[in-house]
This record gives sequence, structure tokens and C-alpha cells, in this order.
Amino acid sequence: MKPIRLMAGFFTVGFWTLASRILGFAREILLAAYIGPGPVMDAFVAAFRLPNLFRRFFAEGAFNAAFVPMFSKRLEGGEDAEGFAQQAFNLLGAAVLTLVALAMIFMPALIWATASGFVGDERFDLAVGYGKIAFPYILFMSLAALFSGVLNATGRFAAAAAAPVLLNVFACAAMLAGSALGGEVIDWLIWVIPVAGVAQLALVWVAAERAGIRLRPGLPRLSPAMRRLVRVAFPAALAMGVTQINLVVGQLVASRTESAVSWLFTADRLYQLPLGVVGIAVGIVLLPDLSRRLRAGDDTGAREAYSRAGEFSLILTLPSAMALMAIPLPLVAVLFQRGAFTPEDSAATAIAVAIYGLGLPAFMLQKVFQPLFFAREDTKSPFRYAVVAMVINAVLAFALYPLLGWIAPAIATTVAGWTMVAQLALGARRMGEVARFDTRFHGRAWRILMASLIMGAALYAVLIPLGWVFDLPSWRYLGLLALILFAAVVYFGVGHLIGAFRLSEFRRALRRS
Repeated sequence: MKPIRLMAGFFTVGFWTLASRILGFAREILLAAYIGPGPVMDAFVAAFRLPNLFRRFFAEGAFNAAFVPMFSKRLEGGEDAEGFAQQAFNLLGAAVLTLVALAMIFMPALIWATASGFVGDERFDLAVGYGKIAFPYILFMSLAALFSGVLNATGRFAAAAAAPVLLNVFACAAMLAGSALGGEVIDWLIWVIPVAGVAQLALVWVAAERAGIRLRPGLPRLSPAMRRLVRVAFPAALAMGVTQINLVVGQLVASRTESAVSWLFTADRLYQLPLGVVGIAVGIVLLPDLSRRLRAGDDTGAREAYSRAGEFSLILTLPSAMALMAIPLPLVAVLFQRGAFTPEDSAATAIAVAIYGLGLPAFMLQKVFQPLFFAREDTKSPFRYAVVAMVINAVLAFALYPLLGWIAPAIATTVAGWTMVAQLALGARRMGEVARFDTRFHGRAWRILMASLIMGAALYAVLIPLGWVFDLPSWRYLGLLALILFAAVVYFGVGHLIGAFRLSEFRRALRRS
């Protein structure tokens, strides 16, 4: 059986996720330029969020948290792992097909439930129409997530990590084609989403076949193994989907203010770049590795994997969070301010980016803590924690809106994120030494924080006298590139000097990936 190389896996998944996020940025840049904040973009965001919300439940949530550990343990124990995967494939396909059919019928109710502020204006009808076109994407992505889980459990990360790139490639190509051919760009974009889903599913399906896992559509059967999978997956779906649920609550509140849904969506895309590259890579690689080590009784190796995952996460996420808080306006202005995206839109979005930056470490740490529970097939504890976090998010979002306006959801999401982390950390203590970071982690963590704080302060200090550069269209791109390079030199230089990490470690991991 192919062993899982942890750091190489982090970099493989991180590389492809970075590629996806960069292309995702290109997608959002085109969306902002061709359509811009307003009724059409608000409607698109609300419609596109629906399949992504349910994807967290039926795909990443249920199957990364429930299917992957169960499949990994069968693989480790030499049991019928492929037969288990086939049963799961049949059950998942039937469940999601039913969901798609219901969503087509009740799409107006779904839009009302997630964006009630649209009722009474043009955004509502637009969102319903877009939703009916985009929602079948969930079927292809859910099945693709199952194949990705199979590949990840066998230590093959590249194809599964590369699949999301296709959505952004198709979306960018569609918008460019729509603009060049004189059509409605939004129509090209919305229709290409299910097509991209088919392409993503095809990629991982073929990769699984080459890995020796052959799955074919069939009738679902509620065997004892599938009943257990459902019992484990149901609470896991909510626990893993808490961030998306919080975003939907935020959308529900923000929909009362025109363009606010677009501002929050754009800010969300910006902080999702480091979260995707680091947090998702850690979650994807760590879960099957922990599952297999625990099955083999390797507690020492499990603690080592857990500690290195936490360390890797801090190294890349803390400086990203500091940058989002120190220079949000230059980031937003350079990346998005063109075409229909105005300076006023940049200023509003930058506020949300800074707030999300404060919550970024929390969103990332969830990806480190949750596999401790899921590897033990304990999904009920994260479920309870998620309920508490969701209640706090909803109460704060609705309570703060009359006082702070559209920015209230961003504050609520950040507070809820840290609440979830606190609960996960406290809950993991009962697992013993295997769930405690080792001495090396504790020795490096505060140094990583110190290097990040120094980098953030240096960025802010440089921006004060040189902020005028970002008012010049021809210079702002070079200005942002210079800021990023300056931040990298300061952070990695200081971090290496004070012992937060060794640069040679990155070179070794890159060679192995």
C-alpha cells in the first residue's frame, strides 16, 4: 500500500490549491470587471452559493469526515475497501439526485431562505433563474468528492487537488468568450458551471480507475456499513459546513443592503486564498494519515503528524492574516478595482477583508483540530460545537446589523470561527498525549507569531509614506508586487533568524513533493 508522505502531500495539495485560487482570483477579477457589485452580481452570488453550501454537506463535509476514515481503515486492514466505496457511491448518487430534483421544484423557497432581502426587487427572479441552472453542479461535485477521498486515502493527492482548477478555467474562458462575442457575460458564466462539474468528475473518476479502484453506478443499498456511514456523516456534514452556514446567515443579513452581498463575497474570496492553500491542504492530507496511524496503533506517529500539520499551518497562515489586516485596501484595489468595480466598492470590501483576516487563523486551525475527531469517527462532538458557533454567529449578525450595518456578518463570522476553535481545542484534551502538540511545536509557535507581527508592522509602516503609489493606475501593480516581496523577505528572514523555521525544511519538502 502506498504510504502517505505528510509534508510532500501538504505541498502537492497546496500547489494545486494555490493554482485553483489564483485562477479563482482571475475569475473574480473578470466577474467584478464585467458585471460588478449590484443586482446581477448579488443574484449570481446567492445562486452559486447554494450548490457550494450543499457541497459542504454532501461532499467535503460528509465524505472527508466520515467516508475517508472508514475507507482508510478498511484499506489499512486489507478489508473490502473497494466494495465499501461502491456502496457509498451508489448511496451518495441517489441522495444527491433526490436533492437536485427537490431544489429544482423549490428554488424560490431556497432563495427566500438564504437571501430574503431580495424579495420585491429584480434580484429575486434573477437568483431563482440562475439557481436552477447552477444547482446540478452539486451532483457532479459530490461524486467527485467521493473519488477524491478514495485517491487521498491511497496517498494519491495530485488529481483530486487539481480537479477544482477546471471550474475556474471553464469560468474564465466562458466570461472572456462572452465578452468577445458580444453576449451577456453572466449567461455564459452560469451555464458553464454544470459543464465544469462534469469535467471535474471525469478527471478524478479516470484517476481512480488508474489507481485500481473501479466504481460504476448502481442501485443504493442500506447495508450495515452504509447505516454506520450515514450515522457518522450526518453530524459531520454540519460540523464541516459551519463556515458555509455562517456565510449564508451573513448573506441573509447583508441582502438588506444593495451590493453588500457582492462586497462580502469578494472579501471572502480574498481570505479564502491562504485558507485554501494551507487549511484545506492540511485537512485533506492529515485525515487519512491520522486514520491509518490510529488503526495501526502508532500514537507517536499520529502526534508527530498532528504537530507538524499545526506547525505548517501557522508558518503560512499567520503572516497571511497579518497582511490582510495591514494592507487590505491595496490588495482589494489592485486585484478588483477596474470596470464596474469602483473605488467605493474597494473601500467597503477592504473593511470586510481586514475583519476576515482577524478570523483567518481560526478558520485554519479548525482544519487541524477536526481530523483528531473524525479520524476516531467521532462526528458528534464537532457537531455540538458547530451548533454553538452557528448560534453565536446568527445572534451577532442580526443584533449588530442595526448598529453597524452590512459589516455585521463579517464580525459575526470571525467571532464564531474563534468560538469553534476554542471548543475543538478543549474537546481534544480528553484524547490524551496524541492530541497535544509536541515540544517542537510549542518552541516554534511563538516565534512564528513574532515574525508575523514584525512583518505586519513593517508592511503598515511602509504603506504610510508610499500609499500614494496605489492611486496611480500604472504603478499600483508594481507597488503591490513590491509590498509582497518586501513582506516575504522580512517574514522569512526574521523567522529563520529567530528559529521559527529553517528554510532548508521547505527545500526538502518541495523536492519530495
